[in-house]
Amino acid sequence: MPAEAEETGPKKSFWGHLNDLRDALIRSAISIAIALVVCLFASPWIVAVLMGPLRHMHLFEKPKPTVTLQIGDTKIGPFVVTREQFPGLPPGDAPNVVFRIGAAPMGKEQVATLTMEPAGAGADLIDIRLHNFSPAESFMVAFHVALFAALAVSSPFWIYFMGGFILPALNLKERSVIFSWLGWSAALFVAGVLSTYFVLLPVALRAAVQYSRVLGFSASDWRAEEYINFVCKFIFGMGLGFQFPLVVLFLVKIGVLTHAHLTKFRRHVAVLSLILGAVLTTPEVVTQVAMAIPLYLLYEVCIWIAWYWERKKRKAEGATPA
Repeated sequence: MPAEAEETGPKKSFWGHLNDLRDALIRSAISIAIALVVCLFASPWIVAVLMGPLRHMHLFEKPKPTVTLQIGDTKIGPFVVTREQFPGLPPGDAPNVVFRIGAAPMGKEQVATLTMEPAGAGADLIDIRLHNFSPAESFMVAFHVALFAALAVSSPFWIYFMGGFILPALNLKERSVIFSWLGWSAALFVAGVLSTYFVLLPVALRAAVQYSRVLGFSASDWRAEEYINFVCKFIFGMGLGFQFPLVVLFLVKIGVLTHAHLTKFRRHVAVLSLILGAVLTTPEVVTQVAMAIPLYLLYEVCIWIAWYWERKKRKAEGATPA
């Protein structure tokens, strides 16, 4: 009987761990599913947020006068104009005005009216229009948006559930290291998302518009599904790409890489950054370069950190008596 207990003990322990893993995965999936349903209802607001980079496409350009035509609630434009074309524009370097087209009765006839008013500080000056080209496309856009948002919103919950499975196997020192690295991972992810949303995406979108015009194509109308997928992949790809320094520093910490190795591999990392730009975002030149530059700069930071660690280690070894 004791021998039989010794045989069944390890099997029971293994299946117990397997059940814990299954429970953690199920709870994580449930949290993502609940967040998905919530984000589906919030998809109009999320789409409005994802259209933010379109409003900042002219961030690094000199403002220009624009004119927007409005019929009822439908707006056409804005269109970049000059004062020679519209001498009656309000004063200022870059006034944005709206011409409202309407109708007024004159006897038995209707006369078209045209009134001009300032667009206002909070006006929507997006010069790119997004379109759906199939009946089901709007639902697919809403689902894709909700899926990406659900993964982000539910991340504290599924990280907690998976952590509950992993942490019991670690000692206190290992747990403190894990929490420290998780904190840096979250900070780098947020930094990647914010820098992409406010800087890199507007630059990439503006470059795409300019390149289309150089080729002689109109760049005023885009497919909504392709734009949403592009923005989501770019944002999440940069968030994941900003984890690259943690991987490098972890390899330095365990002794696989040294400061000399990192210095030697500079050229290789430059190529690797371009490859990551294609894999994590979209395989075209603008986004590849936009992602490769910050990744390579982060690698340079890793080189300095590795140098500091090695210098600190040498000082500690020199101060230690033989």
